Amino acid sequence: MEGALAGAALGRSVSDLFDIVKAVTGNTLMFEDVLERLKSTLDRLKRVVEEIEGSHREMGRPEEISALIKQMKKGEDRVKKYSKLQWWRYPMRSRYTRKLCKLEEELTKFFQLDVPAWTCRSASNTWNAVSDMRARMNLAEGNSEGSCAVPVPEPPDFTVGLDVPLKEVKMRLLKEEVSMLVLTAPGGCGKTTLVTMLCRDNEIKGKYGGNIFFITVSKSPNLKVIVQELFRIKKEQVPHHEFSSDEDAISQLKQLLNRMEQKPFLLILDDVWSGSESLLDKFAFQMPNYKILVTSRTAFPRFPFRYNLEPLNGEAAMKLFRHSAILNDGSSYIPGEDIVEKIVKGCGGFPLALKVIGRSLCGQSEMVWRSRVMEWSNDHSILASSTSSDLLGCLQRSLDFKDEELIIKKCFLDLGLFPEDRRIRVAALIDMWSELYELDEDGIQAIANLCEISIRNLASLLVTRKDASEVGIYCCSEDYVLQHDLLRELAIHQSSQEPIEQRKRLIVDISENKLPKWWKESGQQPISAQLLSISTDDKFSSSWCNIQASKVEVLVLNFQTKNYSLPKFVEEMDKLKVLIVTNYGFFHADLDHFHLLGSLSYLKKIRLEKVSIPSLFKSSVELKSLEKISLFMCNIGQTSRACTIQVSDAWPNLKEINIDCCIDLAELPAGLCDIVCLKKLGITDCHNLSALPKEIGKLVNLEVLRLRSCTDLMQLPKSVTSLKRAELWEPFKESLPSLKLKLAAKDTNLHWLPNRF
Repeated sequence: MEGALAGAALGRSVSDLFDIVKAVTGNTLMFEDVLERLKSTLDRLKRVVEEIEGSHREMGRPEEISALIKQMKKGEDRVKKYSKLQWWRYPMRSRYTRKLCKLEEELTKFFQLDVPAWTCRSASNTWNAVSDMRARMNLAEGNSEGSCAVPVPEPPDFTVGLDVPLKEVKMRLLKEEVSMLVLTAPGGCGKTTLVTMLCRDNEIKGKYGGNIFFITVSKSPNLKVIVQELFRIKKEQVPHHEFSSDEDAISQLKQLLNRMEQKPFLLILDDVWSGSESLLDKFAFQMPNYKILVTSRTAFPRFPFRYNLEPLNGEAAMKLFRHSAILNDGSSYIPGEDIVEKIVKGCGGFPLALKVIGRSLCGQSEMVWRSRVMEWSNDHSILASSTSSDLLGCLQRSLDFKDEELIIKKCFLDLGLFPEDRRIRVAALIDMWSELYELDEDGIQAIANLCEISIRNLASLLVTRKDASEVGIYCCSEDYVLQHDLLRELAIHQSSQEPIEQRKRLIVDISENKLPKWWKESGQQPISAQLLSISTDDKFSSSWCNIQASKVEVLVLNFQTKNYSLPKFVEEMDKLKVLIVTNYGFFHADLDHFHLLGSLSYLKKIRLEKVSIPSLFKSSVELKSLEKISLFMCNIGQTSRACTIQVSDAWPNLKEINIDCCIDLAELPAGLCDIVCLKKLGITDCHNLSALPKEIGKLVNLEVLRLRSCTDLMQLPKSVTSLKRAELWEPFKESLPSLKLKLAAKDTNLHWLPNRF
């Protein structure tokens, strides 16, 4: 009786804490991630406790329950206290977060270890009880079918677009040399669905029979629990009831497989989290006919055999969406193709998104459909709707980074600064991150972060260079990042949780001349954004309203018009360090008001794409702090020939110049050779460049001179032998005065064109 009363009290405590966490989650943005996890843990714990109470099983010793109730009472106080945390105490956020995480760990330990132990003490059918509890914690629930007498979940009633991936995964898995295959894709792309279909494939069932084991792996997997479950499924007694260590568990598993007389054995580890390579290593022992199929949002590059599951194509996506949006009796209203296509496009081929959005519109009127499309077209995220909570929750789990990995999360969020369906130049990201996060100027750390983002399927890193042995930052000058539209939506959504004036990243999309309502109403109210991105379409007239953004350090301007003026408020951005201006229109655009930058004393890096700057070498725009300028597909030939300023006086601290695909460039201004601080000069795909300045030898501090695909450049000036810091020239120093350049084939490409993920 005492145990029963304690159990009832525990149930009430769980419910009370769950209600409090649920109530404050949406309003406590700086603890949103940990509160979401805590809410999920409490929800599962709540169901477990309710089931135990309903089955009249023993809840355990009263003193153990009392200790846990005290923990949850403390948790209530913490959640209430932290939900009222003032903005000026943000630096203490990490300490509070650790306390909330500790509470979550205690609760997880409770129903991973204590509940099964209590249940085992009171139940005669020990292993059935352990399975009952642990199945709710770490393992997948499902039904067996035919000869596949294992708990593999049932695939959805309706699937589409997975026939080809199913054949390809099966083909790779059955290859003799493949012992472990990693099936990888972003969350919500259908990895688990594909695996459940594979388990019911006749060829797979014929090969593995009843020896297919499906395990859903938790974020913090317990190898001993997984092996115990394998023993239970095979109806084998676990030696000594429990394993003494992970190594003991793996040893016993090997013995189990040996007793199976080397029959084919397929282990499926579903939803393996990043950082779980050690778990995979322990299961990846060599044994005939033993294979592992892993599904994960992480690609795990250390394991060589991988299959990347792509989102659904347009036709398959349309079929899945229509199926999800129609009632069982087929009576649901479906609007015209134009509306449906806009909605399907917004889902980006993610099966989960198509299902969630389709179900939310099922049975709705035409006005509801049109209203939803209108919201999304007016800069409202598909993830912001309350009907998309399941989708948002699924995608947000991909952003659960460890404390030491938070820089990677920041880099991912920064990708949202660039327009959808566009390639993001790696060089531009390096410019940003070297200033924002103090990463190295050569981009090694930045590229490492991009590789990690790519491995986690949050974006794709596209390496276009043909020679991976090239030296320095120029290796990355043609590399790109592609981001799926829905993952860009996720980045923007995560960056938009605070009020406009408090956001660190402020992302503004302007259609025609319709400025956001908050912008027009803000008046003189300053914003505190550190990164500001403003994108306009081909109908924008450069009619800017004022905005106070003096704290901005990185400004990204994206436009499509033939004439574009820098906003007047730029000259008030006292802390601006990096300026990136990109024209995504088909033709070059004139960039006006370049002189506004002359008032910015901290501006260190400028990157301009597909613009003409008549005043670049004509008017004396002094940029005393400028260290790097990159010009891609810009028209600068006429201005360089008519240079009327002393460049070394205007840009005295310039260390790096990159000029790519500027086809009208015939010669460099001789004045550039007076910039004694210059360390790197790169000129790529400038086919009309016929000669370098004779005075280039005056660049005594130049360390890298990179000339690529400049097909009219036949020889170098003799003064190049004076470049004593350019170590790459050393082997050719004796022959340089008479050196004739070997011309590479003209490398014409369309990498700069718009590209979908």
